[in-house]
Amino acid sequence: MLRSLLMGLVAGQRSMSPLAALAGAARQGTLPYDNAEARQLEHPMIAAGGVAMAAAEMAGDKMESAPDRTVFLGLLARTITSGFAGATLAPPNRRLAGAAIGIGAALAASHAGLAARKWAMERWGQTATGFVEDALMISSAMVIANARPAPE
Repeated sequence: MLRSLLMGLVAGQRSMSPLAALAGAARQGTLPYDNAEARQLEHPMIAAGGVAMAAAEMAGDKMESAPDRTVFLGLLARTITSGFAGATLAPPNRRLAGAAIGIGAALAASHAGLAARKWAMERWGQTATGFVEDALMISSAMVIANARPAPE
């Protein structure tokens, strides 16, 4: 369940990064459980779509017109992707709990991450802080998605 929580934290910052990382892990066969979510992510079109959406989100984040991550549609996207990711990474008999943990973590992280990003932007600007946040979130998502599950 730790992986569901951690991926929820990532989704709070970059809503599409969990999908891209999970799709890559599914294509490589390194997701921890064989479940319906993992099988969906193995499809090349879905995997490519997840990567494209993550790239588009990262590019859009650098624009001055980018909305805060806590606007309704931003939180909706984070709710959907973190719930999906949380369920994908949870043990088969705890997928609902994994989804709930992922969603809770994403919603909390969205607000905390926005405050931290605004603070950083005052010092280093939107583009630089965006690239740092991108690097941290995509690398974290990839580590979380590809980590071996703890024995139960």
